[in-house]
Amino acid sequence: MSSSPVDPKVLGRVRALLAKAESTDFPEEAEALTAKAHQLMARYAIDQVPHDTRGGPGLHSVAIDAPYPAAKFHLLGAIAQANRCEAIWSKHEGVATVVGFPVDVATVELLYTSLLVQATTAMLAHGPRADHRGRSRTRAFRHSFLLAFATRIGQRLAEQTAAEERAAAAAEPGTALVPLLQERADEVHRAVGDAFPRLRTHRVSVSSGDGLRAGNAAAEQADLGRGRLVS
Repeated sequence: MSSSPVDPKVLGRVRALLAKAESTDFPEEAEALTAKAHQLMARYAIDQVPHDTRGGPGLHSVAIDAPYPAAKFHLLGAIAQANRCEAIWSKHEGVATVVGFPVDVATVELLYTSLLVQATTAMLAHGPRADHRGRSRTRAFRHSFLLAFATRIGQRLAEQTAAEERAAAAAEPGTALVPLLQERADEVHRAVGDAFPRLRTHRVSVSSGDGLRAGNAAAEQADLGRGRLVS
């Protein structure tokens, strides 16, 4: 995007929170700071809905680099879904497309960049892994770690977005916020169908229980779901 659709003051606060989250050595603090950043962006985006005159949803490219591209796309998709966007992966081109309204896409891009840094830092802190025969399990561990991390983060962000939507609707009873949000979701879905008429599902799997537990330590199990690929 050539310019951000987000108020510079809000953007500055969010970036400062995410920078602190990326620099701390304490996972709990990083999660709290990231949650606060998302809360600010989520409420800002919701408040803009009744006044947004910038047109319909757009398509924005995000690079999905190796290693572990499937897991990284799963993280992007989870963040997009939690912020009223959809993500499509062009696997062989190494790029994903985020479809959504400008302020929502800005939220997705900010959070993805920061959370990928946080996830990678936490993942590398576990070091290399090997099985009982000494064979390397590092790649399987890290792939599973990132998938579990993405699922946990996606669930938390989705819950937070839903809470902000409920709070905004309760603060202004009788407004058209709920139907407006549904209308925007429908527009995003139509935009995806128009831009990508031939899609297929992409399944992700876990091959390291240790990676799953390490990446999703706060949850009993991860629901890895599905992403979508350009056919």
